[in-house]
Order: sequence, then C-alpha cells, then structure tokens
Amino acid sequence: MPTRRAFLAAAGAALAAAPATAASRKFTLALTPGSIGVKADQRQAIEMAARYGYESVQPFFEDLAKLSDAQLEELRAEMKQKNLQWAAAGMPVDFRQDEAKYREGMATLPEQAKVFEKAGVTRFGTWLMPRHDELTYLENFKQTARRLREIAAVCRDHGQRFGLEYVGTPSLRITGKYQFVHSMAETKELIAAAAQPNLGFVLDSWHWWTAGDNRADILSLTNADVVSCDLNDAPAGLSLIEQQDGSRELPLATGVIPVQEFLSALAAIGYDGPVRPEPFNKALNAMDDAAAAQTAATAMKKAFALVG
Repeated sequence: MPTRRAFLAAAGAALAAAPATAASRKFTLALTPGSIGVKADQRQAIEMAARYGYESVQPFFEDLAKLSDAQLEELRAEMKQKNLQWAAAGMPVDFRQDEAKYREGMATLPEQAKVFEKAGVTRFGTWLMPRHDELTYLENFKQTARRLREIAAVCRDHGQRFGLEYVGTPSLRITGKYQFVHSMAETKELIAAAAQPNLGFVLDSWHWWTAGDNRADILSLTNADVVSCDLNDAPAGLSLIEQQDGSRELPLATGVIPVQEFLSALAAIGYDGPVRPEPFNKALNAMDDAAAAQTAATAMKKAFALVG
C-alpha cells in the first residue's frame, strides 16, 4: 500500500508538471501573406510557409478554383507531406454595408464554399465594424445577426466554421455616430442572436487588449468557439486612445500587450486552429517578401515558445 509520504510526493510531482501540460499548444503558426505585406499566390504561399516553418497557410479561392478535383487532391497530399494545414479563408461577403452589397456577396458564397470544401478548408473569418453612421446599436445588431445567420448557414452546408473578429480599438469605434459590438461579451450576444452552431470567434490579441478583455474572458470559451486568431503587439509610449488600428508591432516587440497571457489562455482551452501575425507594420512591409515572411515567423516562434 502506498505510504502517505509517497502519495504526497506523487501529488507534488503532478502539480509541478501541471503548468507545463496546461501550457502545451495545439494551435498552428499561420501564414497569411497580405497580413505581413507579402504578395504571393497559393503556390508561392505554400512554398514560403514550408520554407520558414509555418504550420498553416491561407487558402486563396481564385487559385484553388482553377484546379481540377484531382489537382486539389494532389495539393492536399502535398500539404500533408509538408506538414501544413489550411488557415482560415477570408469571408467574401460584406455584410456591413447596404442590402445590395450584401446580396452581391451572398451570390458568390456558395461557389466559394464549395471550392474550399473540396480543398479541405474548414474555416472562414471576418471582422465586425465597431461603428455605424446611420444604424443605431440595436438596428445594426438585428441586421447583422440576420445576415450572419444566413452566411453561417451556407458555410455550415459545406462543413465550414465562420469566425467573427470584434474590433476593440477605441480610436476606430468613436469616429462613427453610433458605436457597435467591440468586445468579447457583446460578440457572444451577437453570436447567440445569430443562432448558428458553426459561428464563433476570430480572437486578435490587439483587439482583446484594446477592448479591456483578459485571460478569464478567453477561458470562458472552448476550442469549438474559436475559429482563428491573430497575434500582435502594440507600439510603446502611447495611451490606449492614441493607439491606431493600422499601426501595430510583431508579438513581443514591445511587451505592451501581454502576449504570453493571451497564448497561454488559448493553450488552456485546447485551441487547435491557426494563429497569424497581423502587425500592419511599416518596417515589415518595407522588407522584401522572403525577409518579411522569415522575420514574422521568427517573432511568432519566439512567442509560441512561451507556452511550449
């Protein structure tokens, strides 16, 4: 029979090991070329991702649509051989403007979703505008929930999840007549109103931080709630209201945003999707494509190392 001393020693060892277990990541380092100022087609993006140690890559509809079913199967096999997964596709439907613009986008969605389904793409992502010049919060909420419900239904028919990124940047949301959803709590309400099981979040460390959200907010989610993620830092020496949405930093560049807290929470909920850099950074954009891809990958790997 185990002694009390042996039991306590075993328990202590288990507790000591627990943080490492909790911190281990399942999410992938994603290459979305445009987010780091890189120009690349699908083939170039895949090669670049493999070369610099990315683990997932953005799918491009126009390139994939040109491939036959057999060619798509070959591409999927090649990506598997390169240990690459698909990151999230950009949502082609603009639901933020008038009905005509929305319907124009909806007309293209079934074909795009079908092509992505054949390619093995299972995630779409987009963002929410945190302001409106004409619609009140409630009017905008009702319209957006209806449109998101319709979009998500099409995605669901093709086995795809649809993630929404709330935009927390104060300087961006206060410039409209009416403010709109700009926090995790509000986005939860919008997702609930849209009432589609494949709707979830695109979590961005920048917007998570500017919205005043924290680790506990992420821990309130599950892996099934999170479709995609962005990882960024913020310029130092600026107040929150001075931070501009289009001027960010690569993760860990300044330490303004608690990147480790963000990533460790994602690891704790078992998030297994893509995480991409999206710094909108002039210095990075000025580099040639190869240097930018390598620089971004290096920064992301350093951040990922914080959580194992």
